[in-house]
Amino acid sequence: MSKVLISDSMDNIAKELFIQNNIDCDVITDLSSDDLKNIINQYDALVVRSATKVTKDIILSSQKLKIIGRAGAGTDNIDIKSAKEKNIIVMNTPGANTNATAEHTIALILSLLRNITKANFSTHKGLWEKKLFKGVELKDKNLGLIGFGNVSARVAEIANGFGMKIYTFSKSFKDKKNLYPYVTNLSFDEILTTCDIISLHCKSSPDNKPLFNTNEFSKMKDSSFIINTARGSLINEIDLKNALENKIIMGAALDVYMSEPATKNILFNTKNLILSPHIAASTFEAQKNVAIQIAKQIIDYFIEGKIVNNL
Repeated sequence: MSKVLISDSMDNIAKELFIQNNIDCDVITDLSSDDLKNIINQYDALVVRSATKVTKDIILSSQKLKIIGRAGAGTDNIDIKSAKEKNIIVMNTPGANTNATAEHTIALILSLLRNITKANFSTHKGLWEKKLFKGVELKDKNLGLIGFGNVSARVAEIANGFGMKIYTFSKSFKDKKNLYPYVTNLSFDEILTTCDIISLHCKSSPDNKPLFNTNEFSKMKDSSFIINTARGSLINEIDLKNALENKIIMGAALDVYMSEPATKNILFNTKNLILSPHIAASTFEAQKNVAIQIAKQIIDYFIEGKIVNNL
């Protein structure tokens, strides 16, 4: 009988599906790297979310492991190169948490432009500072989407409903233009200089170098905002802090960070900055979706030899 380890918190339906298909399953969360390395030999498959770091050492310690399943899209926490060298399949679940991440992106944009977090804090203190919280409307604002995958496309759909002007920088967009006639493809520099709000929806570079540094912030409008619900490595956090403190850009909102968990971060207490703890995909619906999808993909592999969403 094949055996699966789920090492991150996940909807229990994943374990139920494994058991229903005669696949043994353990759920053991909050494992240290050493703990995981010590037990990984017991398992044919490992299922993670974003908390577990599947390092080269862990992969090299495994003798039975055939699959690493990421319940979600991002795989920055998995050493894919080392897995491939050991012929271990790495699969993810793109699309299962698309709507949740897109809605969180829009929520961050609205919170920034309408000063919702500041107004909430002020009002709870018994203040009535209406004049301090005059906001900005989304209608007719230029939204720039860096990358145009599943999440970015859903953000575009929602933003279109707000009457925004939507632009993207994406090499693959030409294949989707017919589906999104209200989106215009621009160069990266055109996005920087044109857009009021820039939202990141792309992968990290192979060397994890930031896409946004002082140079990129300096090209943006001083009234502009940047949103990141994609990968923490895309933004140089020191340069972002400088850009905000020196009013090079107006504001920012992040759900991902260069190092996680971000319990200590240079960005803490920076003005005009909203932070959330990597929860863009954390809805009841999305977490059930990713749990079902990754379980079904692994079950299909063990029963039929079928490989889906292989990275």
